Amino acid sequence: MKNKIVTFGEVLLRLSKFGRKRLFQPGEFIENFGGSEANVAVSLSTLGDNVQYISRLPDNLLGKSIQMTLRNYNVNTDSMIWGGDRLGSYYFEEAAAMRNSSVVYDRNDSSFYTIKPGMIDWEKAFSDAAIYHFSGISCAISRDSLDATWESVKKAKAAGIPISFDVNYRKNLWKFGSDAQDVLQIFAEKADIIFGDQGEYEVISGIPAIPFKALDANYEIEKDEYQAYFDKVQEMYPKCKIFVMAIRNQIASTHHTLTGMLYIQGKLYTTRIYDISPIVDPMGVGDAFIAAYLHAYQHWNDDPQRCLDFALTASSLKNTIPGDFNLNTEEEIELVMNSNGPIKFDVE
Repeated sequence: MKNKIVTFGEVLLRLSKFGRKRLFQPGEFIENFGGSEANVAVSLSTLGDNVQYISRLPDNLLGKSIQMTLRNYNVNTDSMIWGGDRLGSYYFEEAAAMRNSSVVYDRNDSSFYTIKPGMIDWEKAFSDAAIYHFSGISCAISRDSLDATWESVKKAKAAGIPISFDVNYRKNLWKFGSDAQDVLQIFAEKADIIFGDQGEYEVISGIPAIPFKALDANYEIEKDEYQAYFDKVQEMYPKCKIFVMAIRNQIASTHHTLTGMLYIQGKLYTTRIYDISPIVDPMGVGDAFIAAYLHAYQHWNDDPQRCLDFALTASSLKNTIPGDFNLNTEEEIELVMNSNGPIKFDVE
């Protein structure tokens, strides 16, 4: 039985300051490895799945360190390729009170920036694959990475492998001339599973997001409005079988409410709302959501409600873990998921 999940994207070095300092303040940096698809791969492996991660890394100590880190989490890196001059990075300034978080990318001319079609043996990588997962970030980095990502999608379609697409729209990355909305819509047309937040669904559909104003876990979701919303999105993407949406209200820098939606064959599934305060680290929360959904889909696809509940709980728990990776096990997620009544995380 095929059960391997293949993910593809860029690994980055994340640098941030202790104590929520601004980037220009003196002090040491905290470093972590991250990147959307790598985050998904580590989450899936932590949940016990057979996952293969593909990227292009510089053939130096940093590249080898990333491979060792991924292998330490039991992520298969056999199809990793090597080349290029440098590892991409990003500087993350954490939010505090009314000050928003900020990201500065440094990934031009990285190993993944200069990846090209033909470099990866997709037939080998996709052998025994059950799902292929990628995101819109890989399309945004450079024209070469866009072309390489498109090649991967064509190869997956030719092999009959279901495609999971995280829209992952990052406005600051689209600098090489292609229109982000046009490109992301083309990729969405090829997907079997589409994931995104409210704003990312607006990018691929052009339909304004429905406001989510939950201040606590007792907020009432506008189910009829979301049903009509996804009915329209399904008309736009008739080949897509599953639509997954993460929905967040950032009440303050360290206080968020989070829920999600799942739409399959005309039926909308909703779930509880988590009230999370204080947020320890919000990076990778969406990656944790789609990773947990893919895990659940592999194991309980005859129970869509359970799949959605599990994905939301995993995403909520990621807010309690420093770094980009979600390191919660299936048992830990289900323990919280099966708790009764509204839940407020208090991680102090």
